[in-house]
Parts: sequence; structure tokens; C-alpha cells
Amino acid sequence: MKKYAIIIEKAEINYSAYAPDVPGCIATGYTLEEVKAEMKSALEAHFEISKEYGDRIPEPTTLCDYIEVLANAA
Repeated sequence: MKKYAIIIEKAEINYSAYAPDVPGCIATGYTLEEVKAEMKSALEAHFEISKEYGDRIPEPTTLCDYIEVLANAA
């Protein structure tokens, strides 16, 4: 089992997610839990189809972290 970083963005009425290491693989959901579950399913389906076509499965290489900054920094 491998861990892939996903980016979750808040939209007007839902969330969307994508995996930087897997271009073109996206998902949406109305809650954070839903978008995470949908993204897991999307990645699994993407990898299954990739295997069927003989395409390579990309390795997870993206790192994630947070940096604290002052909100009023100019």
C-alpha cells in the first residue's frame, strides 16, 4: 500500500481534490469525508485502468507541509 498526497480545495458548495503525482485524477464531494473517499476510489480505479493498458503507476513523491505566516505581512 502506498500513500499519495491529495490537495483538497473548498468550492462554493462542495470540495474538490486531486493528486499531484497522478495527473488527471480528480474527485469531488460535499463534505471532507466524502471527497476523501471519492478520491481514494478515483485513485484505485485510475491505477486499475492503468494496469489494464500497461501504463506505469506513478510513485508518490509529493511532500506536504504547512508554514505559519503573519496574516498582515506585506
